[in-house]
Amino acid sequence: MLIDWVSKLRNFLQVLAFAMAVATIQYAFLPDRPYGPPVVFSLLIATLTWGVIDLGREFFPSAAETGWPQGWQGPALVATGILVGYLGGTALGDALCRIFQFYPPGSTPPPGELRTSILITVLAGSAGSYYFYNINKGAYLERKMAEARQHANEARLKVLETQLEPHMLFNTLANLRVLIGTDTQRAQQMLDHMIAYLRATLSASRNSAHPLQAEFDRLRDYLELMAVRMGPRLSYTLDLPDALAFRPVPPLLLQPLVENAIKHGLEPKVPGGHIRVAASQQEGELVLEVTDTGVGLPAHEPDESTVTAGQGFGVSQVRERLATAFGPESAIELVAQSGGGTRAIVRFPSKP
Repeated sequence: MLIDWVSKLRNFLQVLAFAMAVATIQYAFLPDRPYGPPVVFSLLIATLTWGVIDLGREFFPSAAETGWPQGWQGPALVATGILVGYLGGTALGDALCRIFQFYPPGSTPPPGELRTSILITVLAGSAGSYYFYNINKGAYLERKMAEARQHANEARLKVLETQLEPHMLFNTLANLRVLIGTDTQRAQQMLDHMIAYLRATLSASRNSAHPLQAEFDRLRDYLELMAVRMGPRLSYTLDLPDALAFRPVPPLLLQPLVENAIKHGLEPKVPGGHIRVAASQQEGELVLEVTDTGVGLPAHEPDESTVTAGQGFGVSQVRERLATAFGPESAIELVAQSGGGTRAIVRFPSKP
């Protein structure tokens, strides 16, 4: 049996604060009587009642949604806690008040004080138990809502992946169709790389995240696939530090950016160019960069060198996947290189 002692301490401190409030209210209605006895009685009764109920419920099978005993055991435990708290707290409080002389000399309890103290104990104990019952139930509902949001985000990422896969596959099949009629040997190489790529993709699709090393391995398969079609017009570099190899990232996060670099950067350029994919850690963020030496950003883009809007299928997909997986703490930007080409920069929180 594992007990969350931090939670127990938090509950106990709240009980003590509630007990002090009850004692203060009692004193407000009877200002001619000393403040000490109500405080002592209230704190001791509340402590014993809390101990029996909050610690005692750990020894009973509890409902997952409330953390309290099921059926008749819950009310019985509360009633037992109130009874023990009243009898034990009253006896201890009376003894302490006599030892420390908190009672006024020659004072006697007024008629009806016993009934009043019992009523206050029952009401306070019942109200406190109901409060903690609702707190536990609310915490359970919040956990379930968080789980539901997590599942929804994972489902959304899967939907985005299913949009990316056909986009890449149709482009590859179109290129393969051309090569079959013009260069069967290169078509065979391209088909082999495509099979290897799809096999890796199928394995990764079973998870909502995979190591960054796996992401780079899939990019290598994809770039090898494109290299068969483009020949010497395409070269690439993958730069992944060993310290970042096992950082989790959503599958297919960088591929749309690499596709953009080839389609909009290198293919329109007659001699082709180079693509570099790099990862780094900067102030608690994982920074992924896809840089190409292609034709650069379109002329209709704003004059500024940094473009955060970024249009098109690839960039919009990456932006949406980042928002789904990491929220507003993530970002993507396109930067026009001074010597030609484009750099796409992806940032999101990452811990070692």
